[in-house]
Amino acid sequence: MAIIYGCLLPHPPLLNERVGKGREKEISETQKSFSYVANAIKELEPDTIVIMSPHTTTYSDYLHISPGEAAHGDFSSFGARDEKLSVTYDTEFVRELILSGIKGGIPMGTEGEESKALDHGVMIPLLPISKAYDNFKVVRLGVSGMYPITHYEIGMIIRGVSEKLGRRTVFIASGDMSHRLSHDGPYSFSKEGPVFDSWIKEIFETGDFLRLFEREESFLEKAGECGYRPIVTLAGTMDGRNVITKVLSYEGPFGVGYLSCEVIPEGENKERNFFDMYKNKEVSRLKEVKEYEDPYAALARLSLETRLKEGRVITLKDAEHISLPSDISSKAGGVFVTLKEHGTLRGCIGTIEGQRASLGEEIIENAVSSGLRDPRFDPVTVNELPYLSYSVDILYPAERISSIGDLDPKVYGVIVSKGHRRGLLLPNIEGVDTKEEQVEIALRKGGISKSENYVLERFKVERHGES
Repeated sequence: MAIIYGCLLPHPPLLNERVGKGREKEISETQKSFSYVANAIKELEPDTIVIMSPHTTTYSDYLHISPGEAAHGDFSSFGARDEKLSVTYDTEFVRELILSGIKGGIPMGTEGEESKALDHGVMIPLLPISKAYDNFKVVRLGVSGMYPITHYEIGMIIRGVSEKLGRRTVFIASGDMSHRLSHDGPYSFSKEGPVFDSWIKEIFETGDFLRLFEREESFLEKAGECGYRPIVTLAGTMDGRNVITKVLSYEGPFGVGYLSCEVIPEGENKERNFFDMYKNKEVSRLKEVKEYEDPYAALARLSLETRLKEGRVITLKDAEHISLPSDISSKAGGVFVTLKEHGTLRGCIGTIEGQRASLGEEIIENAVSSGLRDPRFDPVTVNELPYLSYSVDILYPAERISSIGDLDPKVYGVIVSKGHRRGLLLPNIEGVDTKEEQVEIALRKGGISKSENYVLERFKVERHGES
């Protein structure tokens, strides 16, 4: 067997009557959707329910799978201690999933559990299901900070494990939509919030899961969502299959979007192999980028690729086939090299002032550092090279300014200084729209608090390559 049913369900604690105490009536359409899904799953009689929750153990570079034979939880933190749920884990499925993930090069496992207790992202969807049908075991997954396409691949691996073990499997993506739909919601309003909700709703209305990769991480962050990666994983379980998708309900009375959907798999369809389509599209796009690449960015690419493939650092003589400007070997200055993979930051290292004899040498060294020495990321691997895009920022000399009012995040970068501590943020960064955001990020990078008497400087850059 394989994945026999998939669904997206939100997880508002108020949905539970003992927690909501009447307020659950304000999301009555969501209640109806939960009853519908519970009855659908009862009819299907699955062996295993795989559920991915953004509120269980989460790591940036590792998919956590809950360990052990069983777990339970209650709603005591929401004032309803007597409302409880216990589940039995499908340990064989978990073991096979870890082995398949490692074989596919995706780090996942049961180490590092933060809490054994079931989180509300698991309990809210499973409680009504278990009341209708309880003859199933559970695989409980967290989300990770890994790329969306990696989560899609995780969904494909889940499907493969289900087929190998002969499990009748349901996949539940537990996740709310935007938490920034109104000014009186849990977070401040963001214009990206309603756009995110409409976008995801349209995708489920059409079944066009390839569209899940058309937005950048900065947009998702501004939307304040928590369900995106579970949704992408759900889509991955359906790769290469025809599907019937249905939006069951959508509500947002508390400033948070609650979208409930079902996905019913049908026969195979090679035209829906979205994983291969995405990979091929990305490789083709970057191949075209390389063909017409800015020479500064091309030098950065050559530097990192040679270091990884041949284990050596290039010289400018190695780049004679690149049409580099004549002053690149004589002019010196500060340079930042930024790497992106699948539209997401993969590394960024630079120098505020030139540390080497020329811009060319600065680019060569900083490209390698961006790929291998950025402390925020694991070193880039050879397998990632085809998916990387490069940008190079040449820094103009910085000038001291008297106040934040002299900044413009689209035009100027900012440097904040206090003693030996220094934080820098480049200009025109996706997702940084205000002066306040720009300075706040720079302060964090420099380990400087807002209350300290810090120095502000601004600078312009000459940007080359993809931003």
